[in-house]
Amino acid sequence: MSMDDLKTSRRGFLMSSAAAGGALLAAGTARAEGADPLITEVQDWASGLGDGVDATPYGMPIEFEADVVRRNVPWLTADPISSINFTPIHALDGTITPQGCAFERHHSGAIELRKEDYRLMINGLVDKPLVFAYADLERFPRENHVYFCECAANTGMEWAGAQLNGAQFTHGMIHNMEYSGVPLRTLLEEAGMDAAGDLSDKWVYVEGADASSNGRSIPMEKALDDVLVAFKANGEALRKEHGYPVRLVVPGWEGNMWVKWLRRIEITDHAVESREETSKYTDTLADGTSRKWTWVMDAKSVVTSPSPQSPITHGPGPLVITGLAWSGHGAITGVDVSIDGGANWQKARLAKPGAKMALTRFYLDIDWDGSEMLLQSRAHDETGYVQPTKAQLREVRGLNSVYHNNCIQTWHVNTDGSAENVEVS
Repeated sequence: MSMDDLKTSRRGFLMSSAAAGGALLAAGTARAEGADPLITEVQDWASGLGDGVDATPYGMPIEFEADVVRRNVPWLTADPISSINFTPIHALDGTITPQGCAFERHHSGAIELRKEDYRLMINGLVDKPLVFAYADLERFPRENHVYFCECAANTGMEWAGAQLNGAQFTHGMIHNMEYSGVPLRTLLEEAGMDAAGDLSDKWVYVEGADASSNGRSIPMEKALDDVLVAFKANGEALRKEHGYPVRLVVPGWEGNMWVKWLRRIEITDHAVESREETSKYTDTLADGTSRKWTWVMDAKSVVTSPSPQSPITHGPGPLVITGLAWSGHGAITGVDVSIDGGANWQKARLAKPGAKMALTRFYLDIDWDGSEMLLQSRAHDETGYVQPTKAQLREVRGLNSVYHNNCIQTWHVNTDGSAENVEVS
């Protein structure tokens, strides 16, 4: 391209940008109509001194964002000790979930375990059983990865129809954080695996230190692939509710396998078939049989705004539709958005290329005319998988399932900008 072509191209870009800006102003996005006292008058925040640097030694959200919190649905479980709360995904942007907003799931409550009292045992079919203290783990070469963690029951209530009115409650059993830790394979290699013989049919059983002794069996192939023994999240120590001081990270697989307060790793020649992988976290089909070992979280997405907890408040005009997409099979390659219940689809803009087993943010910028919408999103991943409708899932799995619901979600947006959960299957 010549310099003249470059100048012409730049001039065209500036002209089109100016036109777009004019369209926004014409739509009433930023129109000055008389004196604004917030501009023309000196305000309190500009009339005195603010807080000093030590006012909050550990920074907290400002009071004006006090509604951006995890929330529980009390009637979902008998007691909050063995229960779940939900990430406020409707109020967040980007993809990284602050630890203080990341959902909790406990089977016997969040325990307090000092780093000095922490021990991790490796036993079973190993050459030499080992016990690591927390300080031992810090001496191994570590890695940093961003992964999503999704509870297998996320969206589970929606099998029976539209139930919970908010993206936080339908899809908020998920977080996406940068984890730091030691690859599980490094610790297994430290213990030695010659005693296990052929590893192709071996398993790793992992167990937590809390009273529930939550334990899951993981195929050796996965254990040696990308599983992480993590002790940091988003750069800081794990929170108590997320397994401080050490938890397991099992990328792309259901959250119950991400054992918190990790205390034991055992190499076995069979799956242990614990309570959490037999009576729970299985999928009961229409004929009454249950399928197990459905570990991977299939491609899924949801529009987070507009949504029931994030209505349109500005009236007709420019509107940013945004949401999240993810897949346990790898990277998200595309997201489609429909405003008419799936009759027509538009390709959304990904904030950045999808990363393996991590949340991807998508946007669709439209000019809303104030009419009703049936908002949906549909994710595609790198395997070619396309997120299904609820009807397509029901054809295969019937109505008995709770776990692994990755159906397309629908929000009915009213003319006043409010939204509600509806089923368009």
